[in-house]
Amino acid sequence: MFRLDLGQASGYCDGLSRRSFLQLGVAGMASASLPQVLEARAAAPGGRRKETSVILIWLDGGPSHLDLYDMKPDAPEEFRGIWKPIRTGVPGLDITEMFPRQAKVADKFSLVRSLHHDTGDHFAAGHRMLTTKDMGVSGANAAQKFPGIGAIVSREVGPRRRSMPAYVGVPQAYTIGLVPGYFGGHLLGSQYDPFAVQGDPNAPDFAVPNLNLAQGLSLDKLKDRRSLVRHFDAARRGLDTLRAVKAMDRFEEEAFEFVTGPAAQKAFDIAKEDPRLRDRYGRHTWGQSTLLARRLVEAGCTFVTVLFAGWDHHWDLKVGMESALPVVDAAVAALFTDLDER
Repeated sequence: MFRLDLGQASGYCDGLSRRSFLQLGVAGMASASLPQVLEARAAAPGGRRKETSVILIWLDGGPSHLDLYDMKPDAPEEFRGIWKPIRTGVPGLDITEMFPRQAKVADKFSLVRSLHHDTGDHFAAGHRMLTTKDMGVSGANAAQKFPGIGAIVSREVGPRRRSMPAYVGVPQAYTIGLVPGYFGGHLLGSQYDPFAVQGDPNAPDFAVPNLNLAQGLSLDKLKDRRSLVRHFDAARRGLDTLRAVKAMDRFEEEAFEFVTGPAAQKAFDIAKEDPRLRDRYGRHTWGQSTLLARRLVEAGCTFVTVLFAGWDHHWDLKVGMESALPVVDAAVAALFTDLDER
């Protein structure tokens, strides 16, 4: 019997407590060897794990839950949010009247209400949310102290398909003015930072700078240069067996495939999308960035962050939110619907 003494816990309506639930789960896993776990995984439908990817829409600065999904209409006037709640298609789930499109697709998403932190400091909060760690980060001590979740996923999982980056930031990768901020790889190394798309996916001439070869450099010339580099690499191979060098060899290989291969070029070509679908997401940076994120995970990226910056409304809250919330509503509702349809 494998048991963890987790202390007292309140019970659920079905008679189970968090403690007993975890005890059952641990006991069940402890009774199976790793080969048995792998065998069971292989025997699952399709014989393989589901290749889940993540799209994280990051509202940098942090809008209040009172103005989005947790209206608290019965709270005293000085505490409750500005807007009224509206019913969704899910019984018992009300959200802000500023999110009418999401209200229609509420059956396609879930709200996690137990995740919280107890700080009003932008840097402390951002570090907690994106790294899961406190570690004393604050406005007075803003440096990243632990890798971001996306960077850890990039290291442990890698891309879903070759020639695609595992971790991408659309259109940029920064948090609270820091680049790449708490998205970064930190102690894992900068090679696990998100690939920053840069550019505006809503612009008519949108192009990813890092996918464009330097002027006068053809693919043939690039391959020639690569062959020359490999020649010198081979010459020093006997002298240099550091793990870091081997890792950089792998990253160089992945970078070359990324730049020269057709997969990334195709994935970033948002102009190929149906104009009507682009309209549903919204013809603005946030909407088109969200659509691009869907294209990237579909092409093989594992973790994509979408930056919606500017949520620092210390004044003119109503004016700022009336401008921003409908844009968020369109992009998020379109993403849920698009994923469901695909």
